[in-house]
Amino acid sequence: MKRARDRQGLTQGEVAEAIEKDTRTILNIENYKGNPKMEVLYPLIRTLHIDAREIFNPELQRDAPALWNLRTLVEDCSEDEAEAVLPVLQTFLKAVRSNRKVNI
Repeated sequence: MKRARDRQGLTQGEVAEAIEKDTRTILNIENYKGNPKMEVLYPLIRTLHIDAREIFNPELQRDAPALWNLRTLVEDCSEDEAEAVLPVLQTFLKAVRSNRKVNI
């Protein structure tokens, strides 16, 4: 949670205000004291743009900042933007991946 908050450039107080909880709640969660209820965890995950899989399946957690930034950009897209970007991204990935195979 702390890493995600730091990536967003938010203070504990700002996160607490965003989810309408006390700053001590954020402090306790970041210090692994207690288990937050779903009523706290869900808005926290949404506010900090955390992939829930990182919480419930920590073995899947990726520390790659580029992947995190890409996920965040995609999540902020409207449906129309996603439809416009999808074919471009698919074409780009196909070209990069086929080029990588040629260079091997």
